[in-house]
Amino acid sequence: MGTARHRFGSVLSALPTRVPPRSPNRFPSLATVAAAGLSLVLVAGCGGGGDTGEAKTKDGKTVISVGLFGVMGFKEAGLLDRYMEENPDILIEADVAGDEQTYYTALQTHLAAGSGLKDIQGIEIGRAKELVDTRSDKFADLSKTPGLDHYLPWKSSQVTTKDGKLLGLGTDIGPMAVCYRKDLFEQAGLPTERAEVEKLWAGDWSKYVDVGRDFKTGTKNKKLAFMDSSSGLFNAMIYGDEQQFYDKSGKLIYKDNPVVKDAWALAADAAESGLTAKLRQFQPGWDPGLANSTFATTVCPAWMLAHISEKAGPANKGKWDVAKAPKGANWGGAFLGVMENSPVKKEATDLIAWLTAPEQQAYIFEKLGNFPSSKTALDIPAVANGKSEYFSDAPIGQIFGAAAKEIPDEQVLGRKDGTIKDAFSAGLQLIEAQGKSPDQAWKTTDERIEKATR
Repeated sequence: MGTARHRFGSVLSALPTRVPPRSPNRFPSLATVAAAGLSLVLVAGCGGGGDTGEAKTKDGKTVISVGLFGVMGFKEAGLLDRYMEENPDILIEADVAGDEQTYYTALQTHLAAGSGLKDIQGIEIGRAKELVDTRSDKFADLSKTPGLDHYLPWKSSQVTTKDGKLLGLGTDIGPMAVCYRKDLFEQAGLPTERAEVEKLWAGDWSKYVDVGRDFKTGTKNKKLAFMDSSSGLFNAMIYGDEQQFYDKSGKLIYKDNPVVKDAWALAADAAESGLTAKLRQFQPGWDPGLANSTFATTVCPAWMLAHISEKAGPANKGKWDVAKAPKGANWGGAFLGVMENSPVKKEATDLIAWLTAPEQQAYIFEKLGNFPSSKTALDIPAVANGKSEYFSDAPIGQIFGAAAKEIPDEQVLGRKDGTIKDAFSAGLQLIEAQGKSPDQAWKTTDERIEKATR
């Protein structure tokens, strides 16, 4: 495939950004509720072959129905069409919901009813644990699928039951880096070259906050913030560890987990020290902040680069760069699962194994920027040599690939992970926007989590 040079802001900006439900954008605005409701009716009304009891055929071809959401890349990059060309006896019928929240609501309805399911269903990372715990019987066990050793080990562990049943094959992931504005760093008297910037905070997120203090002292524009939000920092710190809010037994441990406590303390310190723009990623004000250059850095998973380039716009092309984060972490990603009652279970399994194979994951990265969950794909030239023209030709394949390899081999998820993460983000906002003390904000956050997890 050769060397990939991603032009974020051209092809990618024309596509909707797929924001994982663990992000602050999990809940739609009131303006989209009516449209989402209509979409739900449409999604719920589109039955598939996943539960009919017999294989569906059309024009002599075996039909495989697929349910996807957002921009998972398979349809957009033409891989579904390619598979049908290479397998002329197969016809793929794919329904793609633009909004993941709407998609998941419909999926839950179909799972409960035992009807209306597709042969293949997409699974967002924020939903994985809930499905593993409550609906594993509805999904086929993929653990015997040949060639599974090419996935990053922690990816498959996220959709594996206690008894070893594998509910899905990994698609993309969201390894993290730090996106920064070179021009604003220069104005504050800080280094601007990528290698020098990485040295400033190498190995320790507290060094990143210290750089923020130097930035605040050095910049002449006192309205300019070093980072967009304290919650972004919090997320990056906790998602680099094996356990965050739950332990392996499913017990809530956030109150005593030193990873969470340290992340809260440092994020609260950044908020109290005036280092943030008091924003929440993907919430009102954040996009204008990108366009109007109101902050100099943001912790960015790989999929966020497309959004930044779109919202920051052509005027800021070449001003942004990407540097290795102090510690590898992951935020986001998805899977493809096959339904247990699908009459074309073997054909569907063959399809998702092909779609998530290293070569196809590398191809989607080259075309759309979705970062591979296949460790083998990370070494394919299209990924390993991938660069972002918008972000000053940053070697994003190397940067995000290295971050992915730093993540522990297992990441423990909990059923209410997304809800708890949102609660912590809102709690940090109490410090940033309302002037609450870290202790007051923690107390409120703890109360909200306890209520939500009863």
